[in-house]
Amino acid sequence: MNALLDTVLADLDTEGSRLDALVAVLPESGWRTPTPAAGWDVATQIAHLAWTDEAAQAAATDQERWDALVLEALVDPEHAVDTAALTGGRAAPETLLHRWRTARARLADTLRDYPAGQKMAWYGPPMSATSMATARFMETWAHSLDVHDALGAEPEVTDRIRHVAHLGVRTRDFAFSVQGMPTPSDEFRIDLTAPSGDVWTWGPEDAPQTVTGPAYDFCLLVTQRVNRADTSLVATGRDADRWLHIAQAFAGPPGRGREPRHA
Repeated sequence: MNALLDTVLADLDTEGSRLDALVAVLPESGWRTPTPAAGWDVATQIAHLAWTDEAAQAAATDQERWDALVLEALVDPEHAVDTAALTGGRAAPETLLHRWRTARARLADTLRDYPAGQKMAWYGPPMSATSMATARFMETWAHSLDVHDALGAEPEVTDRIRHVAHLGVRTRDFAFSVQGMPTPSDEFRIDLTAPSGDVWTWGPEDAPQTVTGPAYDFCLLVTQRVNRADTSLVATGRDADRWLHIAQAFAGPPGRGREPRHA
């Protein structure tokens, strides 16, 4: 039994269920509401989540299908994600909702039973079942924020975001590499204050480069839902400071990020 995997899957189910409840009652016009992601409406956001859950399912269980998805992405790596989301988002809301519910339920069952110690391929580094579940939590949480913003709904802020914060820390070197920058040779000290008031830490206490501030701001930043200028995060050290400008917890090419709220 993997207690951590069980926790992540339970939190993933909670996040998915909350978003599901928000969109399930929308009329057709609500699904066509623009979100902060340029060109994406609510339906596009849900289509993206469904497509990514299906891709993860293929990576874990269907080598032929996974290879086909990789080849599709290589044809136009810059626009592959947008194309899949925008195409899927044209479906009728009830069809799209059924697709997402089916995909996320199947993937949760697959990850729960995935062999311990085995890793599945992905668009970034290969992942264990726990890492994939964490990545799915991160994406579900981030895209849910966009939907909440579009609909004028208040998101729930809880310590479940620790999964996002952990992934954000773990993907530090990946963020540098996709920007074509050398990865820092030193570890950073990360001290983040959780919504509950707890302090979450990563890295050695005596690290010369540090990042401190609210965990919620950090999670918004690493999912590129906020511009660094609109956070209360503080970096000490050149590499730590640079990281907060390029951080991304998601696989694939560098994200476009968000403009400052008060440019």
